Amino acid sequence: MSNHSEASAAPVAPVEAFEPPYYVSVFTAVRTQDQSGYRETSARVEDLVKDVPGFLGMDHAQTPGGLSITVGYFRDADALTQWRRDAEHRAAQQRGQAEWYQSYTLHVAKVERSHGFTRPDDAEGRV
Repeated sequence: MSNHSEASAAPVAPVEAFEPPYYVSVFTAVRTQDQSGYRETSARVEDLVKDVPGFLGMDHAQTPGGLSITVGYFRDADALTQWRRDAEHRAAQQRGQAEWYQSYTLHVAKVERSHGFTRPDDAEGRV
């Protein structure tokens, strides 16, 4: 799983490229001013999704202007459906609509092509 918490000491890296096909869930949101309880709920939801068979990982990003993006990677549609139906996840979604999100979009897609790149450590810092 990629880095999410601001206090994380692990290096920042994207979730690896997986052998297609697999599925992605792209959640893009703008949050409200009142974020009471958001961090705790977000951490709990991240722990829950790790237990879903077929969950591959998650990436997070946030712009300085407040747009946040979370991409979840799932081996198959059944894994994504199991996550969508999880009772605690659904409760967190309802609380998000009531309290934490000004607006959001969710996009689900089947990945047909995937590749990645990592610079070798010995080339770091060279121009």
